Order: sequence, then structure tokens, then C-alpha cells
Amino acid sequence: MARMNIILPAMGEGVIEATINKWLVAEGSGFKEDDPLVEVATDKVDSEIPAPATGILVSIIAKEGSVAKVGDIIALIESDVLQTPEITEKVEKEVLRIRETIDTVRLEKNKVEKLSNEMKSRTPSGKFISPLVRSIAANEGVSYSDLDKTTGTGMDGRITRDDILKFIENRNKSKEALQTALIRKDTKSENAPRDHSSGDEIIPMDRVRKLIADHMVLSKKTSPHVTSFIDADVTRLMNWRNAVKDKFLATEKQKLTLTPVFIDAVARALYEFPLINISVEGNNIIKKKNINIGMATALPDGNLIVPVIKNANEKNLTGIAKAVNDLAERARNNKLKPDEITGGTFTITNFGSYNNLAGTPIINQPQAAILGTGVVRKTPVVIETPDGDMIAIRQIIILSLSYDHRVIDGALAGRFLQKVKEILENYSSDIV
Repeated sequence: MARMNIILPAMGEGVIEATINKWLVAEGSGFKEDDPLVEVATDKVDSEIPAPATGILVSIIAKEGSVAKVGDIIALIESDVLQTPEITEKVEKEVLRIRETIDTVRLEKNKVEKLSNEMKSRTPSGKFISPLVRSIAANEGVSYSDLDKTTGTGMDGRITRDDILKFIENRNKSKEALQTALIRKDTKSENAPRDHSSGDEIIPMDRVRKLIADHMVLSKKTSPHVTSFIDADVTRLMNWRNAVKDKFLATEKQKLTLTPVFIDAVARALYEFPLINISVEGNNIIKKKNINIGMATALPDGNLIVPVIKNANEKNLTGIAKAVNDLAERARNNKLKPDEITGGTFTITNFGSYNNLAGTPIINQPQAAILGTGVVRKTPVVIETPDGDMIAIRQIIILSLSYDHRVIDGALAGRFLQKVKEILENYSSDIV
């Protein structure tokens, strides 16, 4: 039998390491191709690494609880079919994924070097900055004003390498001192007597809930949230869906829910309003080339996860529906891959699943906006006709858009919401 190293695969954009949660196969035990070998956890998602072929787990190298980097060898297996073209292709694809991760890190390094080269050689007050000092400043986020405040010990007051490193050290100490003070304050608050009644149950947050909590708090601290609302008359849309859903299920073997329609409508609107499809980096607005729409999905344990429909504007409704159903099913069964929950540029969350009229969603950082969809309900509304106004029963949905007011103003948000409304009220697709 041939031996093969099992390596930690590329785990998605920005992920370079993972914690080994649990080995699902014991040393000396056999497994089949695509059986899950090990469960790993990143700061984004828990995931399973499948077996590349049928074989035996010879040796576990990365123990449970240890942290491995992408490309590290985590186990050794034996198999008779490791040299088949299919397995060779699978290994080559994994190597390619790892190389792409390494290339991403290299690009980030080159970006820092480019920033340092673009920095001027003198501060506003005229202090000379050497290429080495510029490189350190760019990498550590030291501004010109900070450099101007730094006392240079070199010839003619020049800022040396030791000067900027000392400045960075002092700055970090100040941050640590502030964080320590805040932690102590929080600890005092946590240790203060609580008004618990007899029989109250204390439930510790699990790892995923802690991550969600931290992400939500970070978002509110990062972005000044504003939420705008609009309602849409989706009577024709609902009638159309009811007319085609059975045929769609029979021909495509897929359920046609409203979620793919919302994603399709939002993707079209984002294409027309690209300044909603953005993120913020420092003082720069990053206008995203791809339209990758995340859909907030509730999990059986009560937590949430946001799988992403990549390049949603390039898919027809059938393709979106298949992707939505597949990702939602695998999300509920903890089968998502890390790169399937990264790279989102906009998010949709559905309050209507629980019969809620509307909500004010929190932005999924580093995105700049998120759309909430309420329940579709029959409502008496005023209809304008050639013979005058009349009251009719229509199916109405409330849409809510939360957006980062640093970079998106009310006018742009309003126009975007109006466009989504127009698309939904006059919806057409490839499904007849």
C-alpha cells in the first residue's frame, strides 16, 4: 500500500490556520473515500476534511486541540488507490488552493511594500524618512503626523529604525494599558452580584455564539448604522411563484422559495448601484468587482451562519435557487466549506421566516449594507385607477436596508431600495 500525507487544505480567504477539534477516525482504523477524517475550526466556521481515497489512518500528527497552518501535514494514511488519475487530480487541486493562499499573503506583503514606496520621503514639517522607516511605518499604520511627533535621534534629527520601533512599542503599551483597564472594568462588572432568582439557569455561550457576539459588537462599533424602509407590492410575484413552483420542483427537483428571488433582485440592483457593493479600508472605499450575496441561515442549535452565493449577478434564477437550496441544506448539516462563507459583499436576512413584519439588521462586516425582508401578508391598500382611487387586498412586503452612514448616504440608500422594490413588483425570470 502506498502512503500519503494529509495536509491542512486552504480554508478560505484570509484563513491561514485552524484548530484541530476532533479526529473522526482513530489511528489504525479504515475509512472510505470522502469519509470525514477530522473536524477543524477556524475563526469563521467549523469544517470537516474528507478522505481523498479509501484507506487506513496510519498516524495522527496534529493532535486534538493543536493549531495547524495551511499546508501543514496533519496525518499519514495508506491506500491502494492513491495513484489513480482522479486522486492525482484531487491532490493537484489542493496544492493549487494552498499556493493561492500563499500568493494572497505574498500580495498583501507586496501591497505594504508598495505603500511604503508611495510614502513621501519627508514629513509635513520636513523630517527625512528613510526607505526602511517608511516600510515600517506603512506596515504598522504609522501616519505622517505620528512621525512628525517622533523625536529623531539620528544626524540632524533624522528618525532612525530604533526611533520608530520605540514609538510603536510605546503606542502598543498604551493600547494594552487601555485594554487592561477596560477588561478590569468589565471583570468588576461581571463579578458584581447579579439579581438571579432561585432556579435561574445560566447557559455559557458556545464558541460560535461568542464569535457571533463579538462580530455584532464590532460591527456596531465600526459602522454608524442607519436603517431605511420601503414596502413593495409583490402580489404579481406571489401569483407567478405559485403558478410555477410545482413545475419547477418536477423539472429541477428543487423547491422555489422567495429567497432566490430576493437574491436575484438584489444582485440586479447592486449591478446598477455599485457604490452599495463596497467595503471600507481606513480612508479608502473599496468598490467590489464581484457581487457575492450572503444569506443569513439559522442553524438547528440556534446559531446563525451566512453562506455566500458567489457572482450572483451572473446566475439565472434556476442557478441561484439550486445554490441556495444546496448551501442551506449543507449549512444545517455542518457540511459547508470555509470558502463558502467568505468573500460576501452584501447580505440578505429574512425576518419573514418567523412572521415578523420588519427588522433593523446589523451590517455583516466588512460589508457596508444588509437587506432585511419581512413577511409577505395580505394588506388593504389604496390603488390608483383611471376611475379614481380604490381599496384592494394586495400582498405587501416591508424591506429594510441598514447601511454604513460613513460611506452611504440616505439618498443613495433610498434609490437602491426603490430599485429593489421596482424589480420585485415587476419581476420576470427565465422560469416560465
